[in-house]
This record gives sequence, C-alpha cells and structure tokens, in this order.
Amino acid sequence: MLREREKIDVVVCNGENSAGGAGISLGTARELFEAGVDVMTTGDHLWDQREVIQLLENEKRFLRPANYPSGVAGRGFTWVSKPGLPDLAVMNLQGRTFMAALENPFTVADALVNELRQRSPLIFIDFHAEATSEKIALGWYLDGRVSAIVGTHTHVQTADERILPRGTACLTDAGFTGGHGGVLGREWPPVVERFLSLTPQRFGVCETDVKLNGCVVELDNDTGKALAIRRISEPVMLV
Repeated sequence: MLREREKIDVVVCNGENSAGGAGISLGTARELFEAGVDVMTTGDHLWDQREVIQLLENEKRFLRPANYPSGVAGRGFTWVSKPGLPDLAVMNLQGRTFMAALENPFTVADALVNELRQRSPLIFIDFHAEATSEKIALGWYLDGRVSAIVGTHTHVQTADERILPRGTACLTDAGFTGGHGGVLGREWPPVVERFLSLTPQRFGVCETDVKLNGCVVELDNDTGKALAIRRISEPVMLV
C-alpha cells in the first residue's frame, strides 16, 4: 500500500464528490475513514448530500471550510495526535474567486494560524479554490507560518510543487482520484455534447484510466517547516 511504501504518518483526504460525483455521503465517508484517512476535508460541494449534516455534527475528523460564517455546523480545523509525534493541525479553507463569497480566507487563516501555533508549529492547509492565483497568493502570505498548503477543487493536478523561502510547502492543486479517461472525472461524450449543443446532459462518472492523485509532504517535527514535497499520480485497479 502507498501508506506503508511511503511511510506516511498522517493521511488527509478531500472527500467531496466521493458520493458518485456529488458531495459526500455517510457511506463514502465511512469507506474512506476505514481505508486509513485521518482527516477528511471538503469544499463547495459540501452540501450536495443532506446527510452531510450528521458528519458535520458528529465526526471530529470531518472538516468544512473554516471561513464559513460563525454558527454553521461543523469545524474548520482539527488536531491529529499520533504516538511519538507532535500534534498536527489540519485546516480547511475555501477560496472566493469564482466561488461563493465566504469570509476572507486570508484573514480567517491569520487568526487561526496564530491560535494553532500556540500548540504546535505543524499546520497543514487544504485550500479548496478555483483560481490558481488565489492559492499561490495564500502560500506566499502564510510562508513560514504553516507547514504546507495544498490546493484542491479543479480536478487537475498541477506541476508546481515547491517549498517557499521560509519553509512552507505548496502545490496549487493535488488533482483528484478517479477516472482520468474523461473530463474532470466524468464520461467525455456528454460533456462534449454539452459544449456542442448547449443542451442539458447527464454526466456519468468516468471509470477508465483511474488514478490516485495527491502529494507526500515531509515535515521537520521541531520547526514545522517542510523538508520535501512530491506529487503522487498512480494507476488504481478497480475491484
């Protein structure tokens, strides 16, 4: 397994759209947690399944973007504690460019990072955002204050992984796990027809050329700075 091969201590997974391409269900969340996911993040498809409220209210390992208004169910960050390792904070944020106008992720991150660093310098952020510029800008803004910022949402893995000057690892988009033989995880014929005819189409889930996308980040446990970041894109055999 990838976890054993790469000697991974903590697995963070963006779980939205795991329910047949529409949000996340109790069943798919359970499958991902049973597969070894330590923390599950989400984004703009958080509310696609009504039952998600049960996860938000009852599952501490399940995150929604921290920049939702106060009073919204769920949590925007959590702590991961493993024997022999310092605590790791995992935070979920959502961008605002070409997306819903949540609270400013830059100022929300500012306040939370200052709070979290009182306990540990190890902070990982999933920034679920559309615009590459917004993701890269947040990386520079938080450089040296968080361990890593990995973008999600576009379903296309970017090739710009790097460690910024003050020690924060960044990747604009981790990509997605699913069928890459279509268009962003959907079968390609109805997507093409949509562009040709501008008429509604049913986009089925693509099940060909299935790949696992993501990245592995190595951190210095004392300083919280990133030592390395490497993209992962590997074929997956369906059973």
